[in-house]
Amino acid sequence: MTAPTELLGRIEGNFTHAVIAFLDHEGYPMSVATGFTIVPERGVVVLDAVAGAEASPPLDREVNVVFSHIRPQPGIGYDERRYISLWGTLHKTDGHLELVPERTQHWDEQEMSFFEFSERGVPQARRYMDRLSAETGTSVRPRLSTGWLFLRATRLPFLSATFVPVALGVAVAALDGHWHWALAILTLIAASCVHLGLNVANDVFDTLSGADAANVNPTQFSGGSRVILYGLLSLRQMVALMLGFYAVGAGIGLYLAISRGFWPLFGIGLAGLFISVFYTAPPFRFVHRGIGEICVFLGFGPIMTIGAYFVQAKAWSWEAIYASLPVAILIALVLYVNEVPDRPGDAKAGKRTLPVRWTKPTVIAVYAGSAATAFALILIGAITGAIARPTIIALAAIPLALPVYRGLQEFYESPYQLMPRMGKGVQLHMATGLLLVVGYVIAIIASHNITNPPFFLR
Repeated sequence: MTAPTELLGRIEGNFTHAVIAFLDHEGYPMSVATGFTIVPERGVVVLDAVAGAEASPPLDREVNVVFSHIRPQPGIGYDERRYISLWGTLHKTDGHLELVPERTQHWDEQEMSFFEFSERGVPQARRYMDRLSAETGTSVRPRLSTGWLFLRATRLPFLSATFVPVALGVAVAALDGHWHWALAILTLIAASCVHLGLNVANDVFDTLSGADAANVNPTQFSGGSRVILYGLLSLRQMVALMLGFYAVGAGIGLYLAISRGFWPLFGIGLAGLFISVFYTAPPFRFVHRGIGEICVFLGFGPIMTIGAYFVQAKAWSWEAIYASLPVAILIALVLYVNEVPDRPGDAKAGKRTLPVRWTKPTVIAVYAGSAATAFALILIGAITGAIARPTIIALAAIPLALPVYRGLQEFYESPYQLMPRMGKGVQLHMATGLLLVVGYVIAIIASHNITNPPFFLR
């Protein structure tokens, strides 16, 4: 909290009037605007007297005096938002009302973003609802419709990270003459359930470790769903949801292993499940040890792609593994960039991610080098025939990497300005993966309709 003298010194020149809020003699809330003078050296606010007995604030109990400012921006919203709120008892002095602040609260948008201000208020909001629940004898909790709550708790939109490697594995198998649509759907459902289990598990263990509570700058792409922190779902409910997803994913995976080749698929599935669970769970907590990107690279790259291929073909494929490498790098980079805004909270909770460990120049250089490597693998693979040559069209996604790179340079310390660039990172992975799949579809169509396809279509 800012010292009262310093805080009072901010009022004059920044606000035009004060609003006194109080309860009248019948217990109804009242507020009245008035002029003011600040005497910072005495730590006193001198308010102009209020005319009318009904509008006069009480002198025998606490009142709230608020100074606020906001500037409307037509078609955009508002900016220059700031307020100072003082609590204390009023005293009459020479026809004026004098307030010596006993408690203070303030916010200035220029010093703290609205999102961070809201996050810092979460513990206070939770305490208020707990107190209100005790007073009324009824549970008072925030509410969200079932659909939106499920969407938020599971972070369902991020399933693109699963769809891409599974679709790629199926596409490679189809080019090799193996195509079973029902098995492809089952594979996608199993992989999606494990992914959703991972998302929920992250929230559970980040809550237990204190990482979510320490993070006051969550974004659309980082900071977790925060449904436990906000009281939208309990820890027990999230654990049940996590176990449910893992059970369905493991059950379908076990069926596929029994029907398509037990030990290879059992090993692939076990590796994926192990990485998913212990990504944030003790005792391994891979992401806390700075190897989260490697785990994401493996889980959402070679493991999913070769798993999808094996379900279709009942065989291994080096081509499927190679094809998975570019998308594996790009999805690891999505995590990598999303960890940048979380650095202060992660460091406080002992979550030693790579952006926590490394300097800004190192983080940016590694991003650039890794993105370049992903596209170099596509170029080399397409030219040499290690992957289907039409996949070279995936190089068209390269421009999406530039806004992410520039965003890291310009907004490394500004989470909400970096946020749109983080979205470009997700689009980069999705676009590259889909173009790789389209490249394989082109090669499949050519192989079925042309007796001897030209080399650039094979």
